[in-house]
Amino acid sequence: MTGDAAFVMAAPNGARRSKADHPNLPLSPAELAEEAVRCRDAGAAALHMHVRDDDGAHSLSPDLYRAAIDTVRQSVGDGLVLQITTEAVGRFTSQEQMETVRAVKPEAVSVALRELLPGGEADGPVRDFFAWMHSAGIWAQVILYDHADVERFLELELSGLFAARHPSVLLVLGRYTPGQRSEPSDLDPLLDALAPLRPSVIWSVCAFGPKENACIARAFAEGGHGRVGFENNLYLPDGRLADHTSDLVALAAAAARDAGQSVMDAAALRKAFATWL
Repeated sequence: MTGDAAFVMAAPNGARRSKADHPNLPLSPAELAEEAVRCRDAGAAALHMHVRDDDGAHSLSPDLYRAAIDTVRQSVGDGLVLQITTEAVGRFTSQEQMETVRAVKPEAVSVALRELLPGGEADGPVRDFFAWMHSAGIWAQVILYDHADVERFLELELSGLFAARHPSVLLVLGRYTPGQRSEPSDLDPLLDALAPLRPSVIWSVCAFGPKENACIARAFAEGGHGRVGFENNLYLPDGRLADHTSDLVALAAAAARDAGQSVMDAAALRKAFATWL
C-alpha cells in the first residue's frame, strides 16, 4: 500500500552492539527512555526495543521487556508505539519467541520469518500465533532479509498465515553483504519480488551501513516507511559519527517530507495499523 503519510521507527540499540561501539547506545530501561524522548521529538512514531540481561546479552525475558516498556511509557506516555522484537540471535527457538510475545502482549512486535518458521516443519503453531496476535490487536511486522524470504512470505500470505488484512513487512538491506553496507539499489530486487502483493502490503525498510539515509529516502520515494538507528548504522550521511539515534530519525523524517510524505506521529500510526490488522 502507498499513501501520503509515512512513519519513522527508531531502532536505538539492537541485539549485538555495546557501549564499545558507541557510548550513547542505550541499554538500560532508563537509557532507552531518554532516547525514546529524543526520538519522539525528532519525528519517530515508534520505537523498536531490544532488552539486555545482567551480562549485557540480548534477552527475550518477558520481565525485562515489561520493565523497559513501563520505564519508557513513564517518559513518553502514548507518544510512541513500542515494538518488541523476537530476534533469535542463534539462541532462542521459535517456541520461545512466541512464548515471549504471548507473555508480554505488546502493542507491536517484529518477527523474522526465517527464525519463527525456519522451514521443513508444520506451520500450525505459527499460524495459530498470528491468529492470536490478530485477535489481541497486536501489530506484527514480519522481517524479510532477501529475495527468497519475500517469495516465501508471498506464498504464506496467500495461504492466510499472517491473518491481517494488510500484513506488514520490514525489508532489510545489507545484512548479508560484505561489511554489512547497503545501497539504495538493494531495494529493487525485494520490491520486484513483493510486486504481486505490494498494493496490499505495508512495507518498511531498514538499511545497514552509512548509506542508511539514502536507502530510507528511496523507500519513502517509493511509498514505503522507514526504520533507522544505531542497531544498523552509527553514521551521518557525511561520514561523521551521529550523537544519538534521534539524529538519524530527524534525517529520516526530513527525507519523508522531501519525498512529499507527511510524517505520522504515534496517534496516526495507531489509527493506521488498526485498519491494517
